[in-house]
Amino acid sequence: MTTPKNPDSSAKPAGERGLGVRDFAFVAEVPVRWSDMDAFGHINHARMVTLMEEARIQWLVMATTLAAEADTPTGSQAELIKSAMIVHVEIRYQSQLRHDDSPLRIGMWIKGFRSVDFTIGYEIRGAHAEDDSKPACVASTQMAVVDVAAHSLRRLSSVEKDHLRSWSRA
Repeated sequence: MTTPKNPDSSAKPAGERGLGVRDFAFVAEVPVRWSDMDAFGHINHARMVTLMEEARIQWLVMATTLAAEADTPTGSQAELIKSAMIVHVEIRYQSQLRHDDSPLRIGMWIKGFRSVDFTIGYEIRGAHAEDDSKPACVASTQMAVVDVAAHSLRRLSSVEKDHLRSWSRA
C-alpha cells in the first residue's frame, strides 16, 4: 500500500515548496519478506537497499499518476524517472528492524539537487513505531540524470527542478 503523505504536493504550482521540515513527499508501506532476514533475524543490508528501491518506485509511479489525473504535463516526470540512475547509497542503522516490524513505513523526500543529480532522503520505521519516533534507519540515494541515448550525464531541466523542489523539505 502506498500513501501520499501530502497528496496535494505534486499538484502545487511549479516552484512552490509543499513540505515542512518534518514532512515527507511520500510514505510507502513495504512488506518484509521472510527472505529479507539474515541469520540473526534482522533485515539484511542488501535487502534493505531493495526495500528502499521498492518504496522509491512506488513514489515515482504515484507522482506520475497524480500528474496525469491532475491533467498536468507528465512528460518531464516520466523522463526524469526513466533517466535517473543510482550513483551512491548511504544507510545509517539506528535500531534493529525484524520481520515483526512489517510492513516498513518508508518516508521519502528530496534532500537536494544540483545540475545533474538529486538526492532522495529516507526515514524507515517499523509498522508499530510512532510517527515522531526515532527512525530505525536513515538513508539517502544520490541519483544522476543521464541521457540514455548518448550514455552521458545530462542537466536537469527547469521543469524537473520545479518537480524536485515541490518534493523538498523547507
